[in-house]
Amino acid sequence: MKIIPEKSFLYGVLITGIVILAYSCSTPKTVFDSKVLSYLYNPLKNNINPRYGIFNESESMSVLSVKLFPSELFFTEANPAGVPMAQMFIAVKLYNLSLGRTIADTAFYDLNIVKEPGKEEYIYQIPLNVRKGNEYMAEVKTGDKIRQVIIQAFVPFNTLTDYNRYNFFARGHFARNSLLKPVVRKDEFFNVVYGRSRPDSIFISVYPLSEEIPYPPSMVLPERSVVTKPDTVVALTYSDTLPLMFPRKGIFLFRVSREVNEGFTLFNFGDDFPSMTTPEEMLKPLAYIIPASRVDSMAAAPKPKMALDDFWLNCGGGNVEKARELIRIYYTRVLFANYYFTSWKEGWRTDRGMIYIIYGPPDKLYKSNEAETWGYRKPVMQSRWGSRYSVKEDYVFFTFKKRENIFTDNDYFLSRSETSVTYWDKAVQSWRKGVVFRLDNPEGI
Repeated sequence: MKIIPEKSFLYGVLITGIVILAYSCSTPKTVFDSKVLSYLYNPLKNNINPRYGIFNESESMSVLSVKLFPSELFFTEANPAGVPMAQMFIAVKLYNLSLGRTIADTAFYDLNIVKEPGKEEYIYQIPLNVRKGNEYMAEVKTGDKIRQVIIQAFVPFNTLTDYNRYNFFARGHFARNSLLKPVVRKDEFFNVVYGRSRPDSIFISVYPLSEEIPYPPSMVLPERSVVTKPDTVVALTYSDTLPLMFPRKGIFLFRVSREVNEGFTLFNFGDDFPSMTTPEEMLKPLAYIIPASRVDSMAAAPKPKMALDDFWLNCGGGNVEKARELIRIYYTRVLFANYYFTSWKEGWRTDRGMIYIIYGPPDKLYKSNEAETWGYRKPVMQSRWGSRYSVKEDYVFFTFKKRENIFTDNDYFLSRSETSVTYWDKAVQSWRKGVVFRLDNPEGI
């Protein structure tokens, strides 16, 4: 089989498998892999970070796009051709969830990627056999044969209707490159292509971004609803070469009919996303460790940057180097929360993002098609009986359940319980004292 030449397919993005939380004693159903997948959300354990996209090309075929970045590949001239080459492979198992997780298709490709100067990405497109009216999960393993590294991801999609997000793709207007992420920036021009027919018009519903952050994990309150009413709806004559650009932040839902309540969504979270560079933006995630009223007063200060610096300096006990280390760790977690967990709002504002920022990458991660469960290791307990010692490992677990969402397939909420033991207050106090919190290392960084 041959990999299909690139056509610019978009989105079906899965954030490479990273998993999300709420305390639960129950076991998630339909576990795809019995192995612990905690490496998926740990950037120190991921040498390769592919991006993925799904496009339903016809009723019988969907196309999986896998994007690799040259900076993450290992090129070596130790090959018969004597040219810089990365030796990779992509293996895919397609599960039909509507038929009890039966295997619907498989694919395997050996990739000898020759380094091309100036090339910013390599995109490979893999045809998969599907049937109309089903839900699927593609298990994708991308491997580096030289470094012996394998990265696993789970890409959900469906063929339930002709109008959902998997029947669209987006591409750069000038470079014609595939946009395998649902986020665009101000002044970034792109095209949105609907693949099932050629409609007369396309309708863009514009929604405001959410400014909310989740409640602490020990609080059991009604789930906040997703925004459902657009600020405005714009109708445009459809063309797959129409240059589009979002001059402001927002959620933008593309539909082919006013009567259809589903479509393809792009987001504008600001030019700095997924990072944060201004004091005003960097103050916002502090709401997890200090009251929101204090965050507001710091933002309203004549010099917000000084207020931000003073906060972290106080946390570090006046030690500048320690304050810098706290800043580095905290905002690196914010960055990767945005990378892994962005859904209809910025990743750091989600339930998974909250847990990730405060507790760090999970020590254990289990994933099913309905949920993700994260485990954080408690201090190892040793017990003695006569001359024999035993060691017991224990974990705090958080389970995140998947929620249907018109904008995204990456929306998870924390399963909460009043009886859950989360050590949240201890974690917050630890950060305030200048100690990066870990359950198995509560005394220091």
